[in-house]
Amino acid sequence: MRWCPLASLPSLPLSLPLPNSSPASEPVCPETVWIVPLQEHSWYDHVRLKRVFVTDGTRHQVVLVDLRKLLVCADRDNTDYVLKPVAEWHAGKVRGIREFLDPDSPRIPEMPYVTISTRRAPGLLGWVGIEREGVVAFRNGQHRARYLSAAGARWCPVEVHEREAGLLRELCGAADDARTAIRATQVGGEGAV
Repeated sequence: MRWCPLASLPSLPLSLPLPNSSPASEPVCPETVWIVPLQEHSWYDHVRLKRVFVTDGTRHQVVLVDLRKLLVCADRDNTDYVLKPVAEWHAGKVRGIREFLDPDSPRIPEMPYVTISTRRAPGLLGWVGIEREGVVAFRNGQHRARYLSAAGARWCPVEVHEREAGLLRELCGAADDARTAIRATQVGGEGAV
């Protein structure tokens, strides 16, 4: 069965034709794209992001996050792949990500894809197991998230596995006004923009 999400329900998965079905007989389903406003960016005032996982039965959800909270949790990741602030990137990397995210490009970049867990917080309360802190690891999109934050985006949609979505909302969730600032729109399909 094929279905399309409503723009008001951005966490629902999109579906693609099943391998044994004929694409010509299937209705065209529009793709949901999130418009993220940028407050401090001279090149453009918004970016467009789409989902990473769009097939039937995906077990991933879109969560609107506060980028500052997300990056604080990401800075706690103890792997070797935590990026420096954008101000410390070389000019070629900054230009490359700026061009990659350009809303005038026909290609729509995917939103960041993360995992989240908790660990004992530093200090006495953490040592005795009372206080915990969030740790975010990027599976994809760390450059995007850090660039968007530096460009003045307060909130951003990210994709996360459904079993981690509640924890991500609890630790990094965006304020209620983010739902009015970030618009989910439909592109492609019949009658869509």
